Amino acid sequence: MKPMAHLGVGIGWRAEIADAVARLDGLDWVEVVAENICPGHLPEALQRLRVRGTRIVPHGVSLGLGGADRPDPQKLAALGERAVALGAPLVTEHIAFVRASSPVLEAGHLLPVPRTRDALDVLCENVRIAQDALPVPLALENIAALFSWPGEEMTEGQFLTELVERTGVRLLIDVANLHTNRVNRGEDPAAVLDAIPLEALAYVHVAGGVERDGVWHDTHAHPVPPVVLDLLAELRSRVEPAGVLLERDDDFPPEAELAGELTAIREVVTAGRTAAEGSGARPDAGGPDTGRGPAPDAAAQAARAAAPESGAAPEPGSAPEPGSAPEPDSEPEPDSEPEPDSEPEPDSGPEPEGRGAGEAARTRVALGQAALLSALVAGTPVPEGFDRARIRVQVRALAAKRADVVAKVAPELPGILGGPDPYRKAFLAYAKGRPMTAGYRRDALDFAEHLLIQDLPADPAARRRLTAWWRERAGARPPRRIVRWARTLAGRAA
Repeated sequence: MKPMAHLGVGIGWRAEIADAVARLDGLDWVEVVAENICPGHLPEALQRLRVRGTRIVPHGVSLGLGGADRPDPQKLAALGERAVALGAPLVTEHIAFVRASSPVLEAGHLLPVPRTRDALDVLCENVRIAQDALPVPLALENIAALFSWPGEEMTEGQFLTELVERTGVRLLIDVANLHTNRVNRGEDPAAVLDAIPLEALAYVHVAGGVERDGVWHDTHAHPVPPVVLDLLAELRSRVEPAGVLLERDDDFPPEAELAGELTAIREVVTAGRTAAEGSGARPDAGGPDTGRGPAPDAAAQAARAAAPESGAAPEPGSAPEPGSAPEPDSEPEPDSEPEPDSEPEPDSGPEPEGRGAGEAARTRVALGQAALLSALVAGTPVPEGFDRARIRVQVRALAAKRADVVAKVAPELPGILGGPDPYRKAFLAYAKGRPMTAGYRRDALDFAEHLLIQDLPADPAARRRLTAWWRERAGARPPRRIVRWARTLAGRAA
């Protein structure tokens, strides 16, 4: 496996801290949430970073490669377009599922896949589909989880190792997520690091969180705790990562505090390098440039992947990490070709016989994921074998995140409803029995429609403002009370 090109120390680019990021000393690269940008309308601050030579990596959150369905071609095309527009050396996503198709439900969050043979078969096939469609290599991130699946057949290390062996995919290891899973699922981070093929490491994430009532919440809104830096040092003692990146998505601190966190990360990486040199050991370099690497003409491949139906960027189905709202999509600029790190290796070949994902396996995975997701977002009974207390925590966390993200994509709503607290109370009441099915922007419109059908808010002036807001975005008059009656009768008849 060829080593990945050096990235260095970077930070997650968010619109709220764009000016601070531009001023950070010694910043080597940035990562941007793929769904928050459009290739033809890159934010000026991001364009300036690219012009001065800062590498930019798109980080997807909505593919759901661990889901029972095969990857959406439009989402794959959109991710490839962003890689080309940014000149990215690779793209990254998550080992997670985010939706169910029967019934149609959106989690708005990255949920863990069961570590079973069926789930691994489905994931491997989905990864191969994605690799064939993307113009640059793909790396997948281990996620943070609040709960475990019953009946799992493999450890985290075994699951990730076989995934790499069967697909050649790179790994993005989030050491904060290793800590989260230690607290929430009793998993040993050192055992995971010992088991996985570190030669497949693309880069590393570092982030903060908080513990409440014995549950670790991976918030990306708190400072990086010492225990996470210790895990970075643990990883660094085994391998020298090509890149390490600080994630911060909310409650952004002053610029000096961000710089201090990057300095602490850099010191851990440098200390590991010094120790390795002092012992005479040769530190390993990043991750592989596998046979799923960049195509000889990446821009042309991305254009082929995008045609014929990628004219408009699909609305993210899962939770976008906070950042700039996407503008209308457009074709990638013709001169925005990615910069491959090295020549691609030969293709690793087809799945071994009997190791692909049959439709029976997909059906079993789909049934399990739909039952769990329905319990999390639609109030159905918790499937047998799950920790019900942890599922309740996840239900509350998903509802709170949904309210927060809707407030970000539709910031006028809290103001119309009298402030953050009245908005949150009204939204959580709405969300309790109405799962999200089509993304956050649609969710905001549905929430407003729900209030208007009930003649809310009670204040006439606020109701007029909400009506005007809804009409401007939906392009229609809000439903009248007779529509509510008709829907109620139809529901009873069903």
